[in-house]
Amino acid sequence: MAFTGKASYSAGAELPELVEDVSDIIGIVSPFETPLLDHLGDAKRAAMSTVHEWVEDVLLSNKGQINQTVFTPDPESATTITVDDAGGFRIGDLVRPGQSSEVMMVLGIVGGSDQIIAVRGYGATVAATLADNMELTILGNAALEGDDAPDARFTNRSRKSNYTQIFTAGIDVSGSLQASRAYGIADEVDYQKQERMRELLRDLENCVINGVAPVSDGPGSSTVRRSMNGIVHSLETNLFVPGQGGIPDGDGAGGDELNEAILNAALKQIWDQSSGGVDTIVVGGAQKRKINGFATGSRAYLPDDQIYSDMISVYESDFGVCRVVMSRWVPSDAVLLLDSSRISVLPMQGRSFHYKPLAATGDSISGQVIGEYTAEIKNENAHGLVTGLGV
Repeated sequence: MAFTGKASYSAGAELPELVEDVSDIIGIVSPFETPLLDHLGDAKRAAMSTVHEWVEDVLLSNKGQINQTVFTPDPESATTITVDDAGGFRIGDLVRPGQSSEVMMVLGIVGGSDQIIAVRGYGATVAATLADNMELTILGNAALEGDDAPDARFTNRSRKSNYTQIFTAGIDVSGSLQASRAYGIADEVDYQKQERMRELLRDLENCVINGVAPVSDGPGSSTVRRSMNGIVHSLETNLFVPGQGGIPDGDGAGGDELNEAILNAALKQIWDQSSGGVDTIVVGGAQKRKINGFATGSRAYLPDDQIYSDMISVYESDFGVCRVVMSRWVPSDAVLLLDSSRISVLPMQGRSFHYKPLAATGDSISGQVIGEYTAEIKNENAHGLVTGLGV
């Protein structure tokens, strides 16, 4: 027999007699994590101006390049060699052409025509076949005993810069809402501060990776908004595309899939010109799966194993040990290869993220969360970017 007495469902659709059952925990599913900022850590200093600058220097190069197509009498015995810049050589330099075993001795330099005069096959080495654009590596200089000091040579330091970018979000809560009780919230203004802070930190990481400064009026004006150059748009030297510039093709049916050959070729080219070392690989979800797949075929499991692991958090190669960081803000077809010791995210002095109360103009509590930051990306040729990968 059906129940005919008073029940919870007999009070009507709105259940006016019952206390509402609402959880005091508010769920947030929107992505706001900042793995790259967490990996880089807090900067040891602050920016002191809206135009943040730093100084870089390089050593004198020990490499040159042949700029000649016809050799007299022939490429194996020619002693007068035209190069791109004869100013990089000194009399007494021991030079190796290309990857050959030959060593040449520089006897004279013709600066006006960018030519060097060399002894071929120095020290009974076998003369190589010279060719246009062949690299010449200076092994070192052999000085005469008791000779005068050579002319001084030097490099000029260069100043690099980036701009600070202001990140801000407004908060305005009515007095009535602030005084009311709400589920899961003790203080509405404080809750709004936390929400806006999460959003601005998310945006900061996105701009550190992908941000770009305006073409003109970089410091900003009353009509130009100042913005920072991120990592992607700061790299110029080591931009790699599969199948170009010594980077092998990928072998995936859907395009140039990331593989170890591509990754190691890029790491080697960065290592060739940088005294530092790539220690951080930053990727999105698609390329992280490709890196995880490097070891899939070689994993072994025992019969009792009940957990299948398919994740690589550290990639160790001949060119360094790299922490693999997955950030959802990296372009899906790209891999960032970074020397984290040369990258900092700096706040403007006294302008790290904070809450700033604003004067009330009515029955509300007004304020803004604000912060000003820039990215210091030293020695851009110590980092690299692989693009054009299949996803």
